[in-house]
Amino acid sequence: MHNSKIVVGLDIGTTKVCAIVGRYNEFGKVDVLGMGRADSHGVSRGVVSNINKTVEAIKKAVEDAAEKSGVDIRQVHVGIAGQHIRSLQHRGIITRSDVDNEIDQHDLDKLEADMHKLAIAPGDSILHVLPQEYMVDNEPGIKDPVGMSGVRLEGNFHVITASLNAAKNIYKCVTQGGLETLNLILEPLASAEAVLSKEEMEAGVVLVDIGGGTTDIAIFHEGIIRHTAVIPYGGNVITEDIREGCNVMRDHAELLKIKFGSALAEETKQNEIITIPGLRGREPKEIGVRNLARIIQARVEEIFELVYCEIKNSGLEKKLIGGVVITGGGSQLKHITHLVEFITGLDARIGFPNEHLAKGMVEEVKSPMYATAIGLLIKGLKSSDSSSISSPGIAENSSGKKATPGRQDILDETMNLENKNFLNKIKDMVQDWLRSDSDFEDYK
Repeated sequence: MHNSKIVVGLDIGTTKVCAIVGRYNEFGKVDVLGMGRADSHGVSRGVVSNINKTVEAIKKAVEDAAEKSGVDIRQVHVGIAGQHIRSLQHRGIITRSDVDNEIDQHDLDKLEADMHKLAIAPGDSILHVLPQEYMVDNEPGIKDPVGMSGVRLEGNFHVITASLNAAKNIYKCVTQGGLETLNLILEPLASAEAVLSKEEMEAGVVLVDIGGGTTDIAIFHEGIIRHTAVIPYGGNVITEDIREGCNVMRDHAELLKIKFGSALAEETKQNEIITIPGLRGREPKEIGVRNLARIIQARVEEIFELVYCEIKNSGLEKKLIGGVVITGGGSQLKHITHLVEFITGLDARIGFPNEHLAKGMVEEVKSPMYATAIGLLIKGLKSSDSSSISSPGIAENSSGKKATPGRQDILDETMNLENKNFLNKIKDMVQDWLRSDSDFEDYK
């Protein structure tokens, strides 16, 4: 299980940019070598809205991570999210001419390649093609048909698309920060990698990642992702509600949410009062804790009613034994699991990225707000051809043994190949911009 490769996960979020450097230790756990973060002022609802501010935040986060880890960071695995993310289910069929030979990986690759011929919205491109299940000669429910005999091979696929312009802006920011993008990964998939267990994904579970600008949803059943969605509300909307409802400054609203906020007004004390300082000699302002909780509860209810609509749209409402796992910065609101259980009727828990981390990690890294960054790091470590970053005193694994690839290895490799195709499209689009932009010379 020992892996000497060092990779970096870069989470470009609405409220923060976070870079985490890590590697597998000898026990197969993730050893975080360093972490850097910076406030994000150039991202709105998961989409880059200001290139220069985002580049500055990326540079600061990466420099901090490099200094703490002692690693020269040049390549990163980056997450992508936002309201432009779309998903659809599609069915593909091929008729095999060579019926004497068994079905092999080439047949599956051909089936998946056909998915890239789908007609999608203008300006979008396919980010991931995820196999659901296969059918061989009308025999359904086959997860891995390799080695079987058959003429007609069918497959159900979960296709995830993203805006090329949104992806191009992320790529620009990373490139201007002096880095190379190795993978562009859907953030809910990364968060799921960090906080969900295999048993939960097999039983059926809903991952809800409440970020600063968006709430990302990923639904798993029988170990496979079945539905993805993005809701354009996150923690920042709750802060704005507090700012307007309590008539306070935004910084005070954020502190009120973090320190005293609750998702259930009934769980707060009736007469408890918070006093915040007034501006320039004005009288201090008093805010009722229950009134604050009512403001928060109204918005959280709205978010999870939309989540529940997505659960019903997936058609898996009655099959989610694992319930709901809430992660992201917004999951730290008090009593949020009680409210979620009341709205959805499903069991709920907070998702901490602890299971894959080695012991002795700083407590800050174990917070749900770093679930996406940890997940990007794990995705990078699992990637079959992820490039290592050289670091003094770290040697490559010299065992030379190559394990027989299982289904998950094949899926990871296929996802990585599709991701490279997506990245190549972005790189082609951005080349002219790089050549014409004189400021780019400073970053070469």
